[in-house]
Amino acid sequence: MEPLLQQRSGIHDPTHGGTPGRSELLGLFNRLIDFTDELNADSFAGGKRLRNLKERLITDRFHLAVLGQFKRGKSTLINALIGEPLLPTSVLPLTSIPTFLSAGSSRLIRIYFRDGKSQEFSDLSSGEAVEILTNYVTEERNPENKLAVSWVEVEHTASVLNQGVVLIDTPGIGSTFRHNTEATLAFLPQCDAALFVVSADPPITEVEVDFLKAVHSKVSRLFFIMNKVDYLDADERNRAVEFLSKVIGESVGFDGNDHVFRVSARHGLQAKLSHDEALWRASGVATLETRLLEFLSKDKARTLQVALARKTLDVVADAMMHIRLQCRSLEMPLHDLETRIQILDEKVKEGERERITIGDLLAGDRKRTVEFLEEQAEEARKQARSHLDGLIRDALQGVESLGLMEQRAQELLAEEIPVFFERKLRLLSEATDTRVQEILRPYQERADRLMESVRRTAAELFDVPYHAPDSVHALERTHKPYWVTYNWSTVISPVPEGFFDRFLPAVARQRRIQKRLAADTETLAVRNLENVRWAALRNLDDAFRRFGSKLDEQLKKTIEATRGAIQSAHLRRKGNLETVDSELQRLQAKESELAETEQSLIKLATSRGEE
Repeated sequence: MEPLLQQRSGIHDPTHGGTPGRSELLGLFNRLIDFTDELNADSFAGGKRLRNLKERLITDRFHLAVLGQFKRGKSTLINALIGEPLLPTSVLPLTSIPTFLSAGSSRLIRIYFRDGKSQEFSDLSSGEAVEILTNYVTEERNPENKLAVSWVEVEHTASVLNQGVVLIDTPGIGSTFRHNTEATLAFLPQCDAALFVVSADPPITEVEVDFLKAVHSKVSRLFFIMNKVDYLDADERNRAVEFLSKVIGESVGFDGNDHVFRVSARHGLQAKLSHDEALWRASGVATLETRLLEFLSKDKARTLQVALARKTLDVVADAMMHIRLQCRSLEMPLHDLETRIQILDEKVKEGERERITIGDLLAGDRKRTVEFLEEQAEEARKQARSHLDGLIRDALQGVESLGLMEQRAQELLAEEIPVFFERKLRLLSEATDTRVQEILRPYQERADRLMESVRRTAAELFDVPYHAPDSVHALERTHKPYWVTYNWSTVISPVPEGFFDRFLPAVARQRRIQKRLAADTETLAVRNLENVRWAALRNLDDAFRRFGSKLDEQLKKTIEATRGAIQSAHLRRKGNLETVDSELQRLQAKESELAETEQSLIKLATSRGEE
């Protein structure tokens, strides 16, 4: 059976953990870092980039979300994979608090609160860890998240986490907390893959199908897991899997019948606790764990290695050009060298002016994007007012009791406001992010052309081969997944009934009460939309700030590195002439050494597992 997640990218490393390829790339990083450190640090900045790439190879985390409807057994499945009943399971829905599980040397829990504070519990026993998590993430101990917890991180010694994966237990969809679904959808683009958990009875519901359609567009890799198969006989299991495969094929677009892992998370956990190998294999969790580890060790590791090798080739090309510029500057007559430096300086001044222009234009586009955001937020406020007004109006038709009206209105708002505004936050953030990307992309292209122009001019002036690097990707956004939860304002003020109101006809009295309720819903709409607007504005500002800063830094470094290689050789020519020949020989030896390293990187960057 080939599960859905195992759709191959064509990249394969046949050794468990990808160790040889990873070790070779790590060795190349170390050699190149030492190599670039020996170059003139003032005129070549490749060492910092190489260290960043090496850090990604060593510490890159793979984020695997566990998704599913309330009571499908997500937490029990994670407990089976890590080998102990750590995550709370409950007959009640958990609060909208995600839990991140990553590798550690012992059990450790960090609780992050909405006010920015955190609390850490270390060196925990299994029982202590369970008690702490129960206190913070369950509805029984932390009703409606009164403790204002944003998210929880858990470090654990489980072997499945040692492949660099972070398991993320998400709130269940389809429970009474409907806004959990919106919060989960907003979070998914930050994840690399997901386990979608259903159970045998029923195999999949309409709520899950709708959720899966949204998930499909946000997560590129999916495992499908049918839990609780121990309640079915063999024929029932086959029919349940066939039905599930048909539904996900017709409704979501996945083809084939072998996309589903059949597991009993309950038996898997029991097997781990009792060290029962036969039960562990029979539970199906063993097969899932094997496939997970296979995917993480092969596809994930190899894909990362290829990507990093290709990025490193750009650094090598820069270093090679740097060395060749120095060599040509040492070889040519001093008068020719100084003439060409003057021509290059004119090109550099042109580049500096262009860099300043880009900064000014970027500031103007940021202002216009903020105006776009404000327009979108105002439209969302109108929609919120209309939606909440209509909801209250329809629900209170025929209700004459003031107390009952208040109670009904409060219940409706408490249920609907988190759902409505979580959705608006997601939609507004997506619209703003799309707008920002569209605006910034031409700036990245313009900066790429400017950097290429400076480098190409230097290459032509000094007659050295020119390599056009890939875009430096100031647009690239890499970050640890974050989860934002809000205390949506849902409480209306008590509706005071005037003395003469009680003598009015029922219809008039109801209209007056509804008018006061409408004023309250307007206040709630404005207050909650401010949360939405503020979050989107913060993300917008952060995107422009980071992009502008990174782009400016890249332009400066390109100009300084290109000119710096030539200037260092020029200074040597005007100084101690006896050292010119020895320096030229040293650089030529370095060029040869760098060419060998480049060939090793090309092999890694183009590997497709033919071995």
